[in-house]
Amino acid sequence: MNMQNIKLWTAVVTPLLDNGAVDFESLTKVVNEQIEAQNGLLILGSTGEALNLSLPIRKTIIEHVVKMKPAMPIMVGIGGNLLEEQKEWMTYLSTLPVHSYLLVTPHYAKPGAKGQHDWFKALMDHSTRPCMLYNVPGRTGIAMATEAVTRLNTHKNFWAIKEASGSVEKFKEYLAAAGGKQVFCGDDALMPDFAMAGSAGLVSVASNAWPKETNLYVQQCLTKTFDAKELWTKAANSLFVASNPVPVKRLMFERGTIHTPRMAAPLTHEDMSSAAPVMEAQEQVTRWYNSQKGA
Repeated sequence: MNMQNIKLWTAVVTPLLDNGAVDFESLTKVVNEQIEAQNGLLILGSTGEALNLSLPIRKTIIEHVVKMKPAMPIMVGIGGNLLEEQKEWMTYLSTLPVHSYLLVTPHYAKPGAKGQHDWFKALMDHSTRPCMLYNVPGRTGIAMATEAVTRLNTHKNFWAIKEASGSVEKFKEYLAAAGGKQVFCGDDALMPDFAMAGSAGLVSVASNAWPKETNLYVQQCLTKTFDAKELWTKAANSLFVASNPVPVKRLMFERGTIHTPRMAAPLTHEDMSSAAPVMEAQEQVTRWYNSQKGA
């Protein structure tokens, strides 16, 4: 499928075994569920658990997914705050059949507009794939500068933006700065509002647990036929009662999709004491999806 036609990208979790090793059996299951739902695959999304995995482990993960020869396009996260390391990671990825990269604002350093411009430009200059720029100030400590985006929007490898600030007004600013390039919602709960403002689609956590359900949610938001905002807002927010991806892994474990809810340190599943919020959300989303199929 053409990457440009993908409206939902799933930021795929990394299932782990109790000993901390990658659970490749569960990873295969998760990826196959996304393929069946026709969702794009974002592997090693850059601001969550992927940063807590070593380079050799990250390589085994992407190589495993690539060997599956999925029918859906693959995007890979590029994130950190050491430019040369990210360029080396990108050089390695260029040898694999992946389709695009997610480039996040540098972590912790909090560069200004010029520093961000230089960071993104260096990576896009080095890239052989289209790039999605990622704004997530809650994780990185600083918002992506619209001035940097405006200066970069004609770069040959600037493809799209993932906007996860939680603000519709900020989304509109990035849409204006993008120069006609696509801007994706990065907050599951805000997809209805972002769609009304011109979002091209969603980069999702929720679709790990609800692949087909979230796909339908996005379709309805984009076609302005969605009418279950309160339900989906509550369900999506349940996946952030602890640091992402702790809640969604807990839900996937409770459902039997993955073998354990284990996280890579410093994240831990023990920071979520009860599965009740996500299990309630599971029930509500399932009921909604079944009602839509019968409509």
